Amino acid sequence: MHKLERPAAPGCLARYQQGPQDWRRISVAEKREIWQQLDAMQGQRCAYCESGLPEGRRHIEHFRQRSRYPQGTFQWDNLFGSCDKSDSCGRRKDRTTYRDGDILKPDVDDPDNYLQFLADGRIVPRNDLTERQRHRSEETLRVFNLDHERGALRQMRRSAVQGYLGTVEDLLECTELDEDLYFEYLHEELEAIAGQPFETAIRHLLTAH
Repeated sequence: MHKLERPAAPGCLARYQQGPQDWRRISVAEKREIWQQLDAMQGQRCAYCESGLPEGRRHIEHFRQRSRYPQGTFQWDNLFGSCDKSDSCGRRKDRTTYRDGDILKPDVDDPDNYLQFLADGRIVPRNDLTERQRHRSEETLRVFNLDHERGALRQMRRSAVQGYLGTVEDLLECTELDEDLYFEYLHEELEAIAGQPFETAIRHLLTAH
């Protein structure tokens, strides 16, 4: 999970602000228009786990569920693109009990201020949090099931990160030799991973030293 900047709303949503809040009214063409803006915001990655979003294995996610918040059915700031994993992310959230405001919303909250991604694939709350911040961090991990000990997501992140351990060693050598060279190399690596699945986990590894 990482901070998202929400672009302008798809024009099609304006037609649904009044009247019955029935998501089934959205046409295939209109969903395609919504996905264009979601992809622009998320880089074709899940808003929650950052895995890729191939066609047929993704869905438009209502951050506040339609059953609990029907007035948000067509609100642009209530929509994200989520993977279709049944045991995590949007599907898991909609089967889980939690209080509104207790989970991070990635276009409002910056997850970097709450979560630390580790080299072994785990995600943990940062050490410097207030009690309230720690609670929101823990609830986010629980509700979206982002750090299940035996879940596939942890292994997927670990696999993505492991490929950059050699890069970390090179960065450490640069630090000892030339600080300017270190920052130049780090900048190049961060640019290279931009938009990749599990970018945040990789970035945390590269910048941890």
